[in-house]
Amino acid sequence: MLTYPHIDPVALQIGPLAVHWYGLTYLAAFGLFMLLGIRRLRHEPFASITGPGAWSRRDVEDILFLGVVGVVVGGRLGYCLFYKPGYYLSHPLEIFAVWQGGMSFHGGLLGVIVAMLWFAHSRKRPWLQVADFVAPCVPTGLAAGRVGNFINGELWGRFASPDLPWGMVFAHSGSMQPRHPSQVYQFLMEGLLLFVLLWLYARREHRQGQVAAAFLVGYGVFRFIAEYFREPDAFLGILSLGMSMGQWLCLPMIVGGVALWLWAERQPVVARK
Repeated sequence: MLTYPHIDPVALQIGPLAVHWYGLTYLAAFGLFMLLGIRRLRHEPFASITGPGAWSRRDVEDILFLGVVGVVVGGRLGYCLFYKPGYYLSHPLEIFAVWQGGMSFHGGLLGVIVAMLWFAHSRKRPWLQVADFVAPCVPTGLAAGRVGNFINGELWGRFASPDLPWGMVFAHSGSMQPRHPSQVYQFLMEGLLLFVLLWLYARREHRQGQVAAAFLVGYGVFRFIAEYFREPDAFLGILSLGMSMGQWLCLPMIVGGVALWLWAERQPVVARK
């Protein structure tokens, strides 16, 4: 049985300026996306696209900027709508109080989808082509976010057996019983494992939309599993059918991903331009 080490959330303090570890994990996520995006330019079909639709480093930079906006805006609005709609309807100005915490991955995903739609429209590119480009570059950013969750000692897991060697006591959770370090589980599954599987899958050519579909299914399945070990939000608890809000939000991801993959499988191969 382990004890949470109480890591100082502030990585560096210079006078009144405090640099938080969580902010650094976001910077790491953005940096990893940029590095992987540049590598992705060498993959097919992107490496062979010529003419006005050719991909470049500038595209990766623009996608990153729009994606950051989508993550922040969508993540915040998603949290307000999915998790505390009644509260934020009564306190609408607090929607903007992002420093108080409260972000939703599923809301962030919707925000990124809107941002990618805008990018595809502005560059006159197929939206699914853009989604296929972006999808394999995302999981490392998710992994970085879970590192930030662990450093902050938040989103801890459900109670675990005292015999579990890696069971961890989060004293600030209000209990001295060991819990699953669910942040680590999510780091390994939704981050590293999903990245490896998706990156290898994306290295081979597929019909347009199938790489994005694989991301939706992969993340949805891994997050659904991880939710069995993660403590549900106290103000929501377990919902109908014994599932958490996170699991309910993953179901449309999985169904949508499967539907998209099957739809793409029936489409003709898109010629490169």
